[in-house]
Amino acid sequence: MSDDIGNLISQCALRNRASFTQLYSLTSAKLFGVVLRILNNRAEAEDALQEIYVKIWNNADKFAVNQYSPMSWLVVVARNHAIDVIRARKPIAIDIDDAFDVSDDSKTPEQEAINTSEGKRIDSCLQELDEQKALAVRGAYVEGYSYDELAERFSVPINTMRTWLRRSLISLRECLEQ
Repeated sequence: MSDDIGNLISQCALRNRASFTQLYSLTSAKLFGVVLRILNNRAEAEDALQEIYVKIWNNADKFAVNQYSPMSWLVVVARNHAIDVIRARKPIAIDIDDAFDVSDDSKTPEQEAINTSEGKRIDSCLQELDEQKALAVRGAYVEGYSYDELAERFSVPINTMRTWLRRSLISLRECLEQ
């Protein structure tokens, strides 16, 4: 069959319309599948297939019998054309004023590295605190508990809880400054 397709391409180079019709009937299903897979749009693939066969008709004389298998050459023509169609698609234009408020709130790799490093340092310093005071600091500043909730949770007066947190933060700051 490969030799038949090669001969048909050669006949197309000589402008033989009957050979072109036969080439189309033998290969169009395969080439349509290739184009459809790339473009992912049936109507666009159908239009592209017509243009591909025009290219095949116009460039059949460029087919080198010994360089590619005939079907491979046809697939390359189809694939390249489908990629050209994708490249020619116009991107959706967004008004610059609409894009003004769009921001990337994700952290940069540098920020992530700093946060990870700082997090390890804070955890290390928290381990130097008394266990209950470290839990109180985590409760207040990580979990968001109020002084009242923490005082009740640890069964201490609210002023004692404030003192624990203030002194714990001072200790943490000193530890982090080292």
